[in-house]
Amino acid sequence: MTARAGRRSIWLRLYHGETAIDFVGRRRLWFAISLGVIALGLVSLAVRQLNFGIDFTGGTVWEVPAPGVSVSEARDALSPLGLADAKIQVVGGDTLRVQADLDRERDRQEVTGALAELAGAAPGDVSVNEVGPTWGGEITDKARTALIVFLVVITIYISLRFEWKMAVATLAALVHDILVTVGVYSLSGFEVTPATVIAGLTILGYSIYDGIVVFDKVEENARGLVASGRLTYTEMVNLSLNQVLMRSLNTSITALLPILSLLVVGGRILGAVTLQDFALALLIGLAASAYSSIFIASPLLAVLKEREPRYAAIRQRASTKAAAPPLTPAAAAGAGAGSRAPAGGGERAAGDERGGRAAVGARPAGRAPTATRPPPRPRKKGKRR
Repeated sequence: MTARAGRRSIWLRLYHGETAIDFVGRRRLWFAISLGVIALGLVSLAVRQLNFGIDFTGGTVWEVPAPGVSVSEARDALSPLGLADAKIQVVGGDTLRVQADLDRERDRQEVTGALAELAGAAPGDVSVNEVGPTWGGEITDKARTALIVFLVVITIYISLRFEWKMAVATLAALVHDILVTVGVYSLSGFEVTPATVIAGLTILGYSIYDGIVVFDKVEENARGLVASGRLTYTEMVNLSLNQVLMRSLNTSITALLPILSLLVVGGRILGAVTLQDFALALLIGLAASAYSSIFIASPLLAVLKEREPRYAAIRQRASTKAAAPPLTPAAAAGAGAGSRAPAGGGERAAGDERGGRAAVGARPAGRAPTATRPPPRPRKKGKRR
């Protein structure tokens, strides 16, 4: 059975519950990867900062139907007006969009005329919208308030439902997801829009959900395997992660596929830029959340719990015994997960059963029988004739 399982691919072993991946034992590697990504993002954030959209910075947006006009042609036409560094995009396949910050109305009219001439359209066909930075500031303040309230409520809930150490691990995973998402946006130069902020708040909810699934399994196993002293807390967390690994992968894949369709179909084919901004933030955040719930939150929880006296004592006793092979989800399910007998228990039970069968109808040596047949009555001697 073991040899045949070893020849299977990782996907087949994952499907059959035969994986025994040491997530907690490799925590230094997972933490180092996350710290490296976060450090790189923070450096980029300090040097390049974020590319905030016009909703946050304010300015003017021009849009005009311009089939066949490229971004470089539009930039060449606007360079004499001092807009060589303006943000120019082609959205929806044939709509030219220009974003710039101009103070004078005369300058706005000149840009409108130049775009109309470039696109071969009338000046009235050019759509002009002015956006002030106040609205973006209000969105930022409301998002900050919502984030603080969310973190406080989640901390209270997890502390009451589970325990405060699980709340600490969950908050660490949330901070990880936020920093990774912000770092990727800074490194790539993706534009930060109100849709990005909304997607960021959505990411937090998904990250909490994925972590709760893992912690619920950890708590369930803790009541049986760890409480009996058969497994250390680290071994139990590894078992729990292997048990929910398939579910976590399925949840993440089914969540990422629609987001990819929004990016490809909605953003690239249909030209829905708003959907593209929203989907891009979701894609980065959900991928980071799936990673953090398995490789950050759960190993950190194991580190915190192993410092408790009772779990430290279990680890101390386990270190003096011979190392047993890691328990797989399939083996845990076959053994009842909470009632796995210690090694040699089967032989002792069989011996007791054989001993019980041998004792049936047998008398132990050196002991008198509990019930004896009455002695024969003496024969009466007959009278002699």
